[in-house]
Amino acid sequence: MPMTVVEKILARASSQTEVRAGDVVEPRVDLAMSHENAALVINQFQEIYAGTGIEPKPWDPARIAIIFDHRVPAESPKTATNQKKIREFVTAQAIGKFHDVRGDVGGICHQILPEYGYVRPGQVIVGTDSHTTSHGALGAFSFGIGATEMASAWALGVAVNIEVPSTIKVVVSGEFPDFVGPKDLILHLIGKLTAQGANFRVLEFHGETIRKMSTSGRLVICNMSVEAGATSGIVPSDEETLRYLREEASVTDPIELVVPDPDAAYERVIEIDVSELAPQIACPHTVDNVKSVDGVTGKKVHQIVIGSCTNGRLDDLEIAAEILRGKKVAQGTRMLVFPASGRIFAQALTKGLIGDFMKAGAVVMNPGCGPCLGVHEGALGDGETALSTTNRNFKGRMGNPNSEVFLCSPAVAAASAITGVITDPRKEAN
Repeated sequence: MPMTVVEKILARASSQTEVRAGDVVEPRVDLAMSHENAALVINQFQEIYAGTGIEPKPWDPARIAIIFDHRVPAESPKTATNQKKIREFVTAQAIGKFHDVRGDVGGICHQILPEYGYVRPGQVIVGTDSHTTSHGALGAFSFGIGATEMASAWALGVAVNIEVPSTIKVVVSGEFPDFVGPKDLILHLIGKLTAQGANFRVLEFHGETIRKMSTSGRLVICNMSVEAGATSGIVPSDEETLRYLREEASVTDPIELVVPDPDAAYERVIEIDVSELAPQIACPHTVDNVKSVDGVTGKKVHQIVIGSCTNGRLDDLEIAAEILRGKKVAQGTRMLVFPASGRIFAQALTKGLIGDFMKAGAVVMNPGCGPCLGVHEGALGDGETALSTTNRNFKGRMGNPNSEVFLCSPAVAAASAITGVITDPRKEAN
């Protein structure tokens, strides 16, 4: 039977010759990722063994990754204590992939996993974070689960009762116009699908535009697939996948590409031509409330945020710095920049991008998720508006339900920082 990429991955991981949408399987897990919420997973994991007399032991410590990123450095005694608890667990269980609060190997979990070569095509990856969908950019079936499910995965090495999702094929053609890119594409798609349009489905990305897209761009579209309700986004692995893993992630072991069968069955096919696409903005308070930048131009912005697991990579920082270079952040507007990892921070420093941001008046912060979800650094005041390259704009997302969050690309964010209002970067650049 012809299969999609995810069907092939789940069939192999479940030791079956084939699976189809609607089947329930228990695939072997290749990588199980958590961040600070590992403290809760540890509690659930230890509870599994309570009263049995059996010492709790993960099925394979080498396949567990724990990355501190949401509240770094710790912003409260509670967080610091939870991080201490996790460190003790990591040491006791010899967890193989641990990234503490460090300037050299620290960063946001969804950047660290691909950057350090932890992700491979064809893998099954689970994470206690909804944006675990990011890793489909490298051809893995990667999805978010809860703490109790993760505790079960730690104990058994399988994901329990997984229904094989149906797949929506997204075919993207055309060349991006200047100052338009992957973030605009995925916002446009979410606006078309709505926040529930891909519920319990996989978005499988195809087309010449995707084939030419860098892994950084693919991470953007897979990261935000969950905002359309998708279980996962996935790009069939190809030469770009190999290039990234070899050249940027320093992977040396054999890599097997996984692609769909030519006659695989899809629930539906969506075709998008990006050649006429304008910069897109997700307006409060839902990610599918998407408009062209022209529809919101001139809106006063109090805080600009560039970074996150969605748009904190080097190419994101480069385009923002290019627009800002030699200019100043508008009075009455503050700008926060947080690279996605320590490695990216160092690269941006070497290239002079950090200096460009600081000269413009931006505040450059350590890699982390804090401002994105409003738990650490960069909270908004009552009645304030943020324009952000992050992935969610729910009411209260940046720490204050009496504020508004608009989502955009790094180009729109940088152009708007100069003017203090939402601005079309195509016009600001001219």
